[in-house]
Amino acid sequence: MKRRDEQERDEFAERMRAKDKAASKSRNHRNHANPAPPIEDARSHRLKSREDYLAKRQVQELELLKKQIEIDQEMWISERLTRREMREIRQRAEIYRIALERQNIDNGNDGYVMPDQYFTKEGKIDKKRLQEVLTKRTHDRQQEKYTTNTEQWEERQARLATSKIPPSRPSRADEYEYVFDETQNISFALDNTLPASPDECRLENILKDAERRVASIDAVRKSLPVYAYREQLLRTIRQNSVVIVTGETGSGKTTQIPQYLYESGFAKQGKIIGCTQPRRVATMSVAKRVSTEMGKKLGEEVGFQVRFEDCTDPTKTKIKYMTDGMLLRQLLSEPNLESYSVLMIDEAHERNLATDILLGLLRDISRWGTDLKVIISSATLDAQKFSDFFDGAPIIAVPGRRYPIDIYYAEGPESNYIQGVYTTVFQIHRTQPDGDILVFLTGQEEIETCAEMLANTCRKLGSSIKEMIITPMYANLLPDLQCRIFETTPRNARKVILSTNIAESSITVDQVKYVIDCGLVKENNFCPRRGIESLDIVVISKASAKQRAGRAGRTGPGKCFRLYTKHAYETELPDSTTPEIQRVNMANTVLTLKSLQIDDVRNFSYLDAPTPFALIEALNLLYGLGALRDDSALTKLGREIAELPLEPKASKSIIAAGKLGCAQEMISIQAMLLEGGALFYRPRQHAKEADARHAYFARDGQGDHIALLKIWNEFVEAGYSHSWARENYLNPRALRRVLDVRNQLLRLCERIDVELTSSNDVVTIKKAITAGYFFNVGKLDRNGESYHVAKNGGQQLYIHPGSSLFHVKPLPRYILYHELVLTSKEYARNVMQIEPAWFWEAAPHYYEPTASEKRALQKGKENI
Repeated sequence: MKRRDEQERDEFAERMRAKDKAASKSRNHRNHANPAPPIEDARSHRLKSREDYLAKRQVQELELLKKQIEIDQEMWISERLTRREMREIRQRAEIYRIALERQNIDNGNDGYVMPDQYFTKEGKIDKKRLQEVLTKRTHDRQQEKYTTNTEQWEERQARLATSKIPPSRPSRADEYEYVFDETQNISFALDNTLPASPDECRLENILKDAERRVASIDAVRKSLPVYAYREQLLRTIRQNSVVIVTGETGSGKTTQIPQYLYESGFAKQGKIIGCTQPRRVATMSVAKRVSTEMGKKLGEEVGFQVRFEDCTDPTKTKIKYMTDGMLLRQLLSEPNLESYSVLMIDEAHERNLATDILLGLLRDISRWGTDLKVIISSATLDAQKFSDFFDGAPIIAVPGRRYPIDIYYAEGPESNYIQGVYTTVFQIHRTQPDGDILVFLTGQEEIETCAEMLANTCRKLGSSIKEMIITPMYANLLPDLQCRIFETTPRNARKVILSTNIAESSITVDQVKYVIDCGLVKENNFCPRRGIESLDIVVISKASAKQRAGRAGRTGPGKCFRLYTKHAYETELPDSTTPEIQRVNMANTVLTLKSLQIDDVRNFSYLDAPTPFALIEALNLLYGLGALRDDSALTKLGREIAELPLEPKASKSIIAAGKLGCAQEMISIQAMLLEGGALFYRPRQHAKEADARHAYFARDGQGDHIALLKIWNEFVEAGYSHSWARENYLNPRALRRVLDVRNQLLRLCERIDVELTSSNDVVTIKKAITAGYFFNVGKLDRNGESYHVAKNGGQQLYIHPGSSLFHVKPLPRYILYHELVLTSKEYARNVMQIEPAWFWEAAPHYYEPTASEKRALQKGKENI
């Protein structure tokens, strides 16, 4: 007979079995199509969890071992190690090889596969499982793709440049939905609408009808507002030597007027129709657009010319787009510009230095009674001021734009414009119809920060919003990646272009309907008294604000969102941009004017004159370099310096290097200095490895100039290899541009009879640099941390953190720097250590040693 407690236990067990049986029937009834698997007991569940944990731990340990091996190869490949250290490195590599081989075997990718997985528990062949495994292995091998290191690097650069964020599924681990806080949205008030011209409705209908009938480019050209003024323009140009043309952004001035002139015969008898642009990107993009419209190959009838790149044909080119600086240099060899029938100075409102000098020279040429026709063009131009400057030249205004633009102002000021841009982008993306967004920011760093913020949010939102394609646009971006902003946006996606003011004029990006204007721009300013350049963030002008808004109405109605108030626009923004001639170094400009036999540079025909002190400092520099005689006329050396398209100091150092026997090396250094920040590649995830590679070239402590030379020499020894550049975290395309620049400088040096000698002597190379840059000498202060300009104890300065001499202790007594920049401090960039005797010998007229220094110099000692 059972005990009572046993009987109760049996009854409880029976009730639980009955309850489980009923629950099982209920589940089977609910899930009859997908019956649930049997419940594992606690022990099997623990074993499965442990197996899963060990599998994950194995993957983690393998990744850590792989990372350690990569660090071994990067950091210690060129170092002397002990036997024990070398043995440990080899052991880690062997362990990783064996583990990887074992993993491939277990995964069924290689080696012998255990047959157990093909059999059932009863010992029969599982045909379905066998077919799955064989199909998977065959598919994997068919899909396998091998890529070179260069292809991987280029693919990664392209991916970073476009930042295409695909829709992703929300993570199952996320317990909370990522939502927008509507209270953080920026309140905008619609102020006014920049209307389309009354005639444009008719023109737009004509365009649509023509596209439906023939779908031709000719119909598109005829739809532009400037087409209605074609005959008036041609008639006025024939009757006057100078014509002022103003028109709204998108009216077709830049692309259509040169074509009208070409079609009317202005390019006959070997003459060229020239058009200048203030920026390289605009020059190349407009030339490509016009060649497409004309059905010509770029570089033949239509071409472009920028510094160190000439895409023209001497016999075929009839329409030539070029930067204003290139036309200014052409004046040196062709003072009357006899090869041109018409010159169009476009985007004159930007008041670039080269543009202002061109305007003064062209006014003098037009007064000589030549056949040259001059057109001054811009969307936002003080037309009457330019007309008065050119002796009452006629003004043709092309009214209206193709499409209206709504202008919105922020109801309150934004303290953080990057955050304001980020918020406004998503406001537009979530609430506005299709259409790309063009955002104006101040610089590369701000663009990269904003792009990262947008990308992170897109990943969190996943498929809850439309796809967003983020595309940067700034001057240092590779040309191939700059062109991505012109690519057609896919359906169900929106492109967000983050740009500096490089996209403010002469660039049409199709599908842009929305513009976000932060109201700021980085402006380069030069202080002649201190010799320092600074890149300051300042408010834009009203003319620039109008230009930016016009980017939204090129191919359809648009909207412009200004992150500043209407009151700020009316009271804080100047009417026009400060002319560059009043805020930059004038040395190169004065040298150009002297080369054109304009001796009285102070009374030259400036539209806005530079400050007298800026002219005096420029003349002092040219006198110091030996480019000017006592009567201010050019010397032979001055004419040679003017032939090279570099700053006077750089040109002087190359000419001096030819006499010292190291011209080849000096040309390489100057070509590398022109690339500047675009040369080095420093990804965040490999920052330490990149820094170590870059530091390798400066390990001997000779300074940044010699480090750049070593980079170039090793690149040449590697056969101009892209793989070598990638392995050393250098930009291969930038190095290729250095090669092109260097070849052109070699040809120019041959023209001015510079002996192209070569030398590996570091002291000789440094002396050649000092011959051109003896103005830029710093002497260590008594505190041992900062320097001051050696001449008369001038400006205080610090070595830039990016210099190879930044961490050298103790700091060298004398340094020579390439340039001074003002950021958080007065920093000297591209620095090298020098001896005082070098700059005393290079410029005895500029530096006069003290009596003790002369005795030390005579004894060959440094006793300072």
